[in-house]
Amino acid sequence: MIFEADLILKNMNIEFMRAAIEEGRKGMNANEGGPFGAVVVKDGQIVGRGHNQVILLNDPTAHAEVMAIRDACKSLNDFQLADCDLYTSCEPCPMCLGAIYWARPKAVYYACNRDDAAAIEFDDNFIYDQVSTELALRSIPFHEILRNEALELFRQWANKIDKTPY
Repeated sequence: MIFEADLILKNMNIEFMRAAIEEGRKGMNANEGGPFGAVVVKDGQIVGRGHNQVILLNDPTAHAEVMAIRDACKSLNDFQLADCDLYTSCEPCPMCLGAIYWARPKAVYYACNRDDAAAIEFDDNFIYDQVSTELALRSIPFHEILRNEALELFRQWANKIDKTPY
């Protein structure tokens, strides 16, 4: 038996996912980027919207989820989305996944999965593989330099009295 509250929640989820899909359609049709859209929801209201704008902005980080998170944080005047849900037209890529974890929403709802994205030539598996690869073996070389100087900056942060932890 489906309870009325469950049915309302399901309908809201469908409404918000359709809004995310429409964001993706809007950006794709404007040739701003790939077919990806996202919305951030708080208390049953959309507080942030985003679609892929990689091409428009010449910015490889302008993915739908990142853009929606930025929009929501600006709207809410907060750097975290603890009381929010994120709806995205596709399972987030590794970069967006990191942004989502930093934003700390309550939940993420997605439509298409990473295999669906790979089928249209948005394949992120090489990034997933690189994340678990030892630094020295990654396809882009990583070189550690000036660690001691940077550690001093970290020490200053650790001792900073008026910092805002996040």
